[in-house]
Amino acid sequence: MINHIAVIGGGTMGRGIAYTAALAGFEVTLQDISEEAITNAREYIENLLKKNVEKGHIQFHQETEAKKNLSYTTQLHEAVHKTDFVIEAALEIMELKINIFKQLDEFAPAHAILATNTSTMSPTEIAASTKRPEQCIAMHFFNPVHRMKLIEVIRGLDTSDATVEVVKQVAEKMGKETVEVNEFPGFVTSRMNCLIGNEAMNMLMEGVASEEDIDKALKLGLNHPMGPLELADLVGLDSRLRNMEYLYHQLGEKYRPSPLLVKYVKAGRLGRKSGRGFFEYNNK
Repeated sequence: MINHIAVIGGGTMGRGIAYTAALAGFEVTLQDISEEAITNAREYIENLLKKNVEKGHIQFHQETEAKKNLSYTTQLHEAVHKTDFVIEAALEIMELKINIFKQLDEFAPAHAILATNTSTMSPTEIAASTKRPEQCIAMHFFNPVHRMKLIEVIRGLDTSDATVEVVKQVAEKMGKETVEVNEFPGFVTSRMNCLIGNEAMNMLMEGVASEEDIDKALKLGLNHPMGPLELADLVGLDSRLRNMEYLYHQLGEKYRPSPLLVKYVKAGRLGRKSGRGFFEYNNK
């Protein structure tokens, strides 16, 4: 039975996963090596709880319980030494994830399941750094976590059926639906999103249409809830570039990152989080 979840990484995805898990009734410890990231994550979660009470999406007692369920730390050992389930939500850098999983394997109890929130990378390769590959899996959440209903569940080569079943139960308790994916670079959603977004960037670079009209065309013509350029801004253009580079390396030419994406990242135009990407944002 899963009672405690440790979330590793206090960025956009980590804090969203921690919020959702705490609201679902799990005890949650959110860990990040940065004190600033922990402070920002706590403020974000508490503001989101307050806002959702004011809007009537949750009850006051749910806000109170979620806050009780949450704890924060900068120490990895403290976060995981008594946990049942770990969700790593660090940057999409394979070396970083492998390093974290080696530590998780050392510090987490033998029964604990180790999940990575990667959107593109190999859970088999990550799991191979541990002595428990059958208990390792990828759990791909979507941003914003508290609103998006899907979790992609990706088996590694050695992931056991029992691990998959527990992950699906955890996802269901969080109010999510799941799709089960056999490991392949990019899984289902990231392969599609990266291709669509990259083509939109190339069309913008070629002068086919403006940012606004490209996004409007896909929203109104193809019934996408969000335009591909707006979505890339939400994900973070640096994150999207890392994903594109990984898929390009793994799957070939059709995933070559748009030169415009590379240029924007070099210029520091990273999307919503920097205040400017393909669109401009008021981050106050």
